[in-house]
Amino acid sequence: MKIAILSCFYPYRGGISQFNACLYGELSKGNIVRAFNFKRQYPEFLFPGKTQFVTPDDEAVPVESISLLDTANPFTYHSTYRAIREWQPDVLIVRYWMSYFAPSLGYITRKMKKHCKVISILDNVIPHEPHFFDTPLTKYFLKGSDGSVTLCEAVSKDLLKIQPDSRYTVIQHPLYSHFGERKDRAEAERKLGLLPGKKNILFFGLIRTYKGLDILLEAFAKLPEDYQLIIAGEPYGSFEKYQQIIDRLPAGKHISMNLKYIKDSEVTDYFSAADVAVLPYRSATQSGISSVSYHFEVPMIVTDVGGLKETIGDRGTGLVAPEGTPEAIYSEIMRYFSDPSIRESCIAHIREEKERLSWKSFADKLLEFAGTL
Repeated sequence: MKIAILSCFYPYRGGISQFNACLYGELSKGNIVRAFNFKRQYPEFLFPGKTQFVTPDDEAVPVESISLLDTANPFTYHSTYRAIREWQPDVLIVRYWMSYFAPSLGYITRKMKKHCKVISILDNVIPHEPHFFDTPLTKYFLKGSDGSVTLCEAVSKDLLKIQPDSRYTVIQHPLYSHFGERKDRAEAERKLGLLPGKKNILFFGLIRTYKGLDILLEAFAKLPEDYQLIIAGEPYGSFEKYQQIIDRLPAGKHISMNLKYIKDSEVTDYFSAADVAVLPYRSATQSGISSVSYHFEVPMIVTDVGGLKETIGDRGTGLVAPEGTPEAIYSEIMRYFSDPSIRESCIAHIREEKERLSWKSFADKLLEFAGTL
């Protein structure tokens, strides 16, 4: 089968690009796959991070792709469509995570739908930080797909609100397994400059308002001195409001920060040092961070938003705070550390999930769904 994937690939960095690279690799084992990449993903003024691209020390594995689509240049929409059409794929897979991409991707999928099956993988239908134009743009995009893959039931519910007659399937986010094996905890702590003998709480990934780092900081202020908070990730926008909280915390000296994009070879250190990862999100669908936590067998504490309860709490791989408040997060952290059997149970369930959530399983289910369209 000839499969085209239109999305971001190397040299773009981040979770979406990593996901695409893993899917490309798995599908390529039994199919002819071609990656069609962005020439420009976002104009720089719309991108709040430091860079969209891998840097020499990121150690990202290159994926061969054809860079064609400039989302800010409508003239490239047709040329990208034409290139994909001339390759004559049997299936076109497109990733969709925010309405900014609807005009460009929707133009291409609507035209390609006449020539092959089009499947959209929906990270979000309603963005974490919504705007009034999200729904009409997403409706426009969805009409170009024969079917959609969602990564959790919460996204499926959002999909059906916008397009009630959607043909879709839910396939949970596979596990990232390219970060290597877990290290010795003491070695990881030494490398990160952490105080030994503490209860280590990890907040990992891009720092954005909806991810609730401020909620975790306020919860951390209530914890005893034998706790240590590790913050690792690049801020999207100003870090000032978080720094103001840290500056007034008596426990501020027990907070370790690395405020940059964490390259793949460094990820192992953070999860090897962690007792638990905390995702205090104000809104969510699924989380790629949970897939990394699964790989390193680190239990999670999450809030009851989006698909987090479904994919973590209901699976027994972590605890769910009933609301995104400092008090609720504090309570779940204390409960987790007060009973060693909770951690043991979470790790046992994570090991069960690791067997289920392989890239082979994801790719097989995706192609099985394509066969029904």
